[in-house]
Amino acid sequence: MLAESGSWVGAALVAMILSPFYGIRVARRISRAWPGARDLDSADRMAVVRATRRGEDIGHARLAHAVLDYGSALRAARERDRLFPWMLLICVGLSVALALSDTFTGSTREAMVSWLVVAFFLVELTWWPSGQSHVMSNAERAETSAREVLRPNTPGE
Repeated sequence: MLAESGSWVGAALVAMILSPFYGIRVARRISRAWPGARDLDSADRMAVVRATRRGEDIGHARLAHAVLDYGSALRAARERDRLFPWMLLICVGLSVALALSDTFTGSTREAMVSWLVVAFFLVELTWWPSGQSHVMSNAERAETSAREVLRPNTPGE
């Protein structure tokens, strides 16, 4: 909006209107993928997410099941998003076409913003697979630690 009209007020209005919709969408998606999060207070939920995404030991047996549940939710989300790279590739192609069009027919400001969007899509396209793999390997480490915490102690160990 800012690039098209040069209006800070318009840009602020767009951000204020779109942000809650995106936030609501993400919150609903997370709550469906990880229903056990409702049973945790915010500090415990943050500790579980942090430990799982970083691949750390949760340190508390009472939160170990939550780590396992959140790890399962991450795997389910990754499976649901398996088409994301292809959609992102389509968006890159469309944004390049728009950037070329803006370069030849639009204002300099529109062309610059369009090429900036192309750059953002390319960064996302290159970062996303490695970022997902990193998060998933960390989640596996955290889940292994959580299973160790939950494993009953056997005599003689």
